[in-house]
Amino acid sequence: MNQQKQAANHIYYGWFVVAAGTLCIFAGLGFGRFALGMLLPSMGGSLGLSFSQMGLISTANFIGYLIAVLLCGKLSARFGARILIAMSLLLVGMSMLCISASSKLFIIIFFYTLTGMGSGMSNVSMMALVSAWFTSSSRGKAAGFIVIGSGFAIIISGRLVPWLNSSGSEGWRTSWLVLGTIVILVSIVCYLILRNKPQDIGLRPAGVILNSATASNQAFNQKPARSGLIYHCAVIYFLFGFTYVIYVTFIVTVMVQERGFSEAVAGNFWAWVGFLSLFSGPVFGVMSDKFGRKIALISVFSIQSIAYLLIAVNLPGPFLYLSIGFYGIVAWSIPSIMAALIADYVGPHRTFSVFGFITFIFGLGQIAGPYLAGVLAEITGSFSGSFYLASCMAVIAVILSSLLPAEKHRILPKAATTVKS
Repeated sequence: MNQQKQAANHIYYGWFVVAAGTLCIFAGLGFGRFALGMLLPSMGGSLGLSFSQMGLISTANFIGYLIAVLLCGKLSARFGARILIAMSLLLVGMSMLCISASSKLFIIIFFYTLTGMGSGMSNVSMMALVSAWFTSSSRGKAAGFIVIGSGFAIIISGRLVPWLNSSGSEGWRTSWLVLGTIVILVSIVCYLILRNKPQDIGLRPAGVILNSATASNQAFNQKPARSGLIYHCAVIYFLFGFTYVIYVTFIVTVMVQERGFSEAVAGNFWAWVGFLSLFSGPVFGVMSDKFGRKIALISVFSIQSIAYLLIAVNLPGPFLYLSIGFYGIVAWSIPSIMAALIADYVGPHRTFSVFGFITFIFGLGQIAGPYLAGVLAEITGSFSGSFYLASCMAVIAVILSSLLPAEKHRILPKAATTVKS
């Protein structure tokens, strides 16, 4: 009966889950974190904040994020991913509304810490939920479409926030209010659409083998992954966090202060990063499904190392554009590949806790990267050394990715059928 019901559906319900997931990342991570760079200048000017105080606000978000990802496994087991994601997004939206009405630094820091917690829980839970709906054959593609929500958020916030801020010196409050309201609406949509697992509505995971005695439980038969392998993945994810955030944090500064671009022109280039990033998740997610997670990781980190190197060596303008193109096309691909890789290694039931752990390590990289890059720039008087550092770290990630265990591709028996995605 389940087979007949699933076969009758033209669109597998898991893709509605993916669409809701894209909105989840768009709101929780895109608006909850990546919109901050657009909001800080006007907010800092209105409240008289110093650069260090504005940096403290950003750090508070990271701290909240790190705390949350360690709790995801337990909270998901207790409440289920659907409720946890919806409530996490609600926390993001409500805390943003509170920031819009705040004037004291410590109050803003408190609420933006809550925003970070909501972002962390919604992001990790959503990426882990993919493993319940899709098996290894299409898991990367599904996760790849989810992560492009960040790209949409960068594009929209880059246009919307300046327009809202133009309403006056307090326009930043309107921006927080509007963005927070959108996040709350998304939390409602996610609650209505998401389901914890396909079995809840009488379906099977996309790609699961049917009518095969040897593989009827393939989605749940993974052998326990060695702890060393999990730490190996965590280090790779740390290196991604360490390197990508250096580019995100300082590329506009390099363009304006070292290359002589205006802020408007630099902002347009950043919008191109957001546009190109829309292709990063799906393209490399599909690559990871077809050719293996290992090959996809090696490819992405290789491209990133070149993007960082092109900035470090201070080549003429066309190479800067090439760097931006290289970075944009792979921007959000690593999270989708890592989510699929962890699910392949540990199975759907342990993905929430294990992916939460490696995301915590990833978060440490996000904190360490900009700090060390900033210190290096102050010592040398240029960000060139910082981008050399990022490029070297990406090369190390290439090497570590190449050392991952070889993947064994399962060949379906001729008599078996699969649930189509």
